[in-house]
Amino acid sequence: MLAVSAAPSFSRVAKKLHARDKKVLDEAVKAVLSNPQMGEEKKGDLAGVFVHKFKLNNQETLLAYELRPHKNAPTEVMLLAVGPHENFMSL
Repeated sequence: MLAVSAAPSFSRVAKKLHARDKKVLDEAVKAVLSNPQMGEEKKGDLAGVFVHKFKLNNQETLLAYELRPHKNAPTEVMLLAVGPHENFMSL
């Protein structure tokens, strides 16, 4: 079983979500935990960061995460950020 940890930026956004939206986010996190390689891996400076796309209130939302200690044999999923595609930091 993979351990889960969250970056402060992820926690800040997740804390502000409505209860029904938190359930949708929880389902997306569970999907990532069941198949950590499901997200699209970023390239260049962001190599090692994966992004999983899902719908939240009929809007495409991105969940950024990192597999630790190594993407091929992870023991932990670090949740980095969550947000709509339009203003998703620079991922």
